[in-house]
Amino acid sequence: MKEIDKMRAGLEYCYDDEEVSLMKLTAVENSKLYDSIDNSDLDKQHEVLCEILGSVGEHVWIAKHFCFDNGKNIFIGNNFTGNFNLTILDIKEVYIGDNVMIGPNTTITTVGHPISPKGRREHMAQASEIRIGNDVWLGANVTVLPGVTIGNNVIIGAGAVVNRDIPDNSLAVGVPARVIKEIENDL
Repeated sequence: MKEIDKMRAGLEYCYDDEEVSLMKLTAVENSKLYDSIDNSDLDKQHEVLCEILGSVGEHVWIAKHFCFDNGKNIFIGNNFTGNFNLTILDIKEVYIGDNVMIGPNTTITTVGHPISPKGRREHMAQASEIRIGNDVWLGANVTVLPGVTIGNNVIIGAGAVVNRDIPDNSLAVGVPARVIKEIENDL
């Protein structure tokens, strides 16, 4: 199996493989392209997002600087706001529902690295998909780690590190994030 095939299958892979590196370089160029669009040209922003991401709903706005590893593994629903300096390391798929708000300086990462120093020296990585439900608000400086599912109607407090699933109708805070309150779903 080639390294890029291992990566796509969610197996351990070498991240400095030529094909994997080319994918990431293309993503860097696409990020630069998006960031170069005039802030007031919302139609062009949406058009480019539709070209570089897996799928994009209506009324999607992502502020500058938007960084990602692939782009094609990001699937965004309707009514999405991604504030400044959003980073989505989408080696595996990231599914984001409708009516989601993400605060500035947030990182969503599907990829991790081995505990073993030998594995890290060999530039190994492994990725797991992330799912974010509908009506979610991630505060500023939140980090979402590989393999996490965040339910519907969830608020993640600023600075939290989400390393496990968060159930529907929850307020979660802290490092690591833990549910501190059930919140009403008034829809």
